[in-house]
Amino acid sequence: DPLKENMAAISVGMVGGVPLLDLCYEEDFAAATDMNVVMTQSDRFVEVQGTAEETPYTAAELDQMLKLAGKGIRELLAAQSAALAGWSP
Repeated sequence: DPLKENMAAISVGMVGGVPLLDLCYEEDFAAATDMNVVMTQSDRFVEVQGTAEETPYTAAELDQMLKLAGKGIRELLAAQSAALAGWSP
């Protein structure tokens, strides 16, 4: 099996000083910081790409966004596993 482990991606950002997960278009447009995060099921990062659109973000805000992204990615991975549980090739 060439598949090593599952992975998922999600967007996160700071909108009005609040970290938000899975930004819609309007939230993305209004975000002071916009970030895309890709992680594996073992919590290893594949990609982290973040841009300060208005003002630079702090290390504390980065930590908040990464924790929120990790939570969202774990939820996506659980949904992937549930969807694949009954599947067979």
